[in-house]
Amino acid sequence: MRTERSATRELAVVVAAALLASGCVSSFASDVRRVGSSTATELPREVLESVDPATDEAVSRALREPLTADAAARIAIANHRGLRATLRELGIERGLATQAGLLPNPRFELDFRQSQDPTQPLQIDLYAEYDLTHALLTPLRAAAAGHDLEAARQRAAGQVLATAYEARVAFHSARAAERRLVFAQRALEALAASRDAAQALFDAGNIAELDLATRIVAYEEARAETAMFELERADARERLHRALGLHGRDTTWAISEAVEPLPEDEALPESVERATLEASFELAELRSRLEASAQRAGLARAEGWLPDVTVDVHAEQDGNAWEAGAGASFTLPIFDRREGETAAHEARFDGLMERYVGLAVDLRSAARAGRNRLASMRLRARQYDGVIVPARRRVYEQTMLQYDAMQVGVFDVIAALRRLLAAELDAVTAHRDYWIARAAMDALLRGQRVGLASPAGAGMSSEADTGGGH
Repeated sequence: MRTERSATRELAVVVAAALLASGCVSSFASDVRRVGSSTATELPREVLESVDPATDEAVSRALREPLTADAAARIAIANHRGLRATLRELGIERGLATQAGLLPNPRFELDFRQSQDPTQPLQIDLYAEYDLTHALLTPLRAAAAGHDLEAARQRAAGQVLATAYEARVAFHSARAAERRLVFAQRALEALAASRDAAQALFDAGNIAELDLATRIVAYEEARAETAMFELERADARERLHRALGLHGRDTTWAISEAVEPLPEDEALPESVERATLEASFELAELRSRLEASAQRAGLARAEGWLPDVTVDVHAEQDGNAWEAGAGASFTLPIFDRREGETAAHEARFDGLMERYVGLAVDLRSAARAGRNRLASMRLRARQYDGVIVPARRRVYEQTMLQYDAMQVGVFDVIAALRRLLAAELDAVTAHRDYWIARAAMDALLRGQRVGLASPAGAGMSSEADTGGGH
């Protein structure tokens, strides 16, 4: 009788543990908060509450102010539907992890028997069984699913940084496209003046028809190039709309005219390779995948060697008294020891390990390449700001002085002006490329490798075809 009571007590403890585990289902809100904490980013709270197709009112208010790169990143994180979907999909791994940690349900059976002899009472049989082996291995399943959940968090964190990066790239591209269009229009105005002056001189018989035709062709080519700049601006704005998740009336924003000055130095870590490896969410995700694969290999190995034990308790009421008992049933792993499943998990682990090492090599290379590109883009932008544009401006100013002294003609002045505008246009492109490289390096050092984006826009040659004449 003591043995039967002990078995009954053990079954009660197991059932209570199962009920307790089922009540500890954690909301994926904690996962979203952990993603925000790991990226040092404020994530939208409303994503935890409902799926809202409308643009958030806070985003609409922010769009009423001139847009900056930082504001674009914040709006994208709050409003981009792809990122919001990624955050919501954390709930999938959270649900799977919760399910993996639940103990198996007990099985109950209740039978009634009535003898044909009317003097015999109704007999009742009660039966309950529990899969003990499955319950014992639940911690291994929960641990593997927990690593999958952590991998999903790391992937979501990387998506947060990638979304912010894309918004910054789209912002810098849109601002550069607007400024490039301004310079292209100024160059077009200069060529229109050159064409009109040539027409007047030709009508007066002072220049040949070839000179006039050259000016007309230069102007028409510039018109075609300006049309390409207008298309570049429209495309850049649409790219920014997509990056920020905007549509409808929220697409009437304006870009801030303030241009960030180039920094004196980059203030990069002493070892960008080490900093990149330590921060990488990609490596962290692969580490979690490795741990999950190792856990599942161990689980399959344990399932292959442990007998599948099921314990049970039963009771019978014969109309006069209750009789109780307990027992166990098990299967011996003689033929199926999960060798194939274990080998599959081990092969998956080996493959992930190769990818892990390869990713570390790629990240080191990306860190070096990003540092070199950033230094080069900064030097190029500073060269345009400090040398090339000022030099072109001096050339234009000196040409104006010589024109006032009647030593050069109006065509020389217009050509010098167009070269100055072309240098300023190239300077805008150099600034755009620098800030894109800076955004990519920042994302890399914060944990996410991104592809460098250098939007190819229509360009105007800095060397205009300028035939001169007095």
